[in-house]
Amino acid sequence: MKVLKNYIDGEMLSPVEGKYLNNYCPATGEVYSLVPRSSVKDVDLAIKSAKKSFRLWGGSKKEYRYEWMMKLADAIDRNADKLVKAESVDNGKPEWLAKTVDIPRCSANIRFFATSILHFDSKSHNMDGDAINYTIKQPIGVAGCISPWNLPLYLLTWKIAPAIAAGNTVVAKPSEITPFTAYLFGKICKDIGFPGGVINIVHGEGDVVGGSIVKKSDIVSFTGGTETGRLVAVEAAKNFKKCSLELGGKNPTVVFSDANFDVAIKNSVKSAFLNQGQICLCGSRIFVEDSVYDRFKSAFLKEVKTLTVGDPQNNKSRLGAIVSEHHLDSILLKIKQAVKDGATILCGGKRARLPGRLSGGYFMEPTILLNTKHTDAINQEEVFGPVVTIMPFKNEKDLIKMCNSVKYGLSASIFSQNISRANRIAAKIDAGVVWLNAWLIRDLRIPFGGMKSSGLGREGGYYSLNFFTETKNVCFKIEKDDNK
Repeated sequence: MKVLKNYIDGEMLSPVEGKYLNNYCPATGEVYSLVPRSSVKDVDLAIKSAKKSFRLWGGSKKEYRYEWMMKLADAIDRNADKLVKAESVDNGKPEWLAKTVDIPRCSANIRFFATSILHFDSKSHNMDGDAINYTIKQPIGVAGCISPWNLPLYLLTWKIAPAIAAGNTVVAKPSEITPFTAYLFGKICKDIGFPGGVINIVHGEGDVVGGSIVKKSDIVSFTGGTETGRLVAVEAAKNFKKCSLELGGKNPTVVFSDANFDVAIKNSVKSAFLNQGQICLCGSRIFVEDSVYDRFKSAFLKEVKTLTVGDPQNNKSRLGAIVSEHHLDSILLKIKQAVKDGATILCGGKRARLPGRLSGGYFMEPTILLNTKHTDAINQEEVFGPVVTIMPFKNEKDLIKMCNSVKYGLSASIFSQNISRANRIAAKIDAGVVWLNAWLIRDLRIPFGGMKSSGLGREGGYYSLNFFTETKNVCFKIEKDDNK
């Protein structure tokens, strides 16, 4: 059985207290590795290492940081096959998904921010010859980066990359549920001789390791659940610490009668069930204009019936396993409550049982619920699984009311060939990201984040670099020539 280690000060280290947590394979339900159950002592070692390294890394030239980050991205690409398999085994997602999305985007994140820092401009302001102001961007110190289990390495690099590009050092905590690719990432850093202490990875439980990182780092970037995010924000506020929060979502998908029907069906199914619905951007509430509701419902069901729940190692499997048995149970309980509230199950709603070595796996049928009210718990609470509701709407006023009735405001997708209407609705929906006639098109330059309980701040491009830097203005007075 593989025993994972922390990555601190350029070395792979066992937890100080020698304690470990079981790491389960979602597809089999079996323990396949042990992850460090780190303590505050391990975090202290990482913080100390990061602070020491900051003196050199923070003062280094941008070209130096660029070169090391490009070496790291290249190393990720060389180890892509190993990372893909680890991501699938650890998370339960199909290998084809990890191969086409997760792992390629890890190296892409690092390359993007490595190059972005070279073009991160400063501004100057001339006061009519009396004085000149110029603005500089300086790294802050130790960045605490905490990432979730649904896109483990992808979202970890999404935070680490801009942090170190800007000159900060990092103490990162991956989810204890999906630690394996972060462990391999640490090994890759060590193997290429990445400057020690710049990146530190400490595994363990959120309340101990995550809580300690939030307290002891100089700036915090967190992606995860809304309730945990609230605790992070409170702790960061105690010391006026910059804090970025990317939290939950209950995202609407809107289909008007004039939509390109095939495009709407394809994207609606994808947004509902990709990664078993375990993406914060998944469209779990589908609102369909009443004149095409029955047609959409039938076509959507037909497409969902083609989705195969199966072995993550099989490229024909569209859905893999739910990340943990606890999470699977939580999803099933929410479906049960929805039925009590009056919902009708059009398909799914049950645990999927697979044969052989997969008999103990955490698989679930893709689920469609009808006859729900927009105020029902199933439409208000984040399920974070392969569950979608379909509801009709009559007019724009009712649609906006239903879309905005939740506490979340992360993303939305709108399908209509009336571009004026689509843009009008986009402006009125509470969401940080809105796609028109599409879903999950990614541009690393755009601001990413949510409104209301979906988060605080924005990530992506210069938004990330601005977050991970302190802005300083320098003003110098121009003395007049008294000889004139």
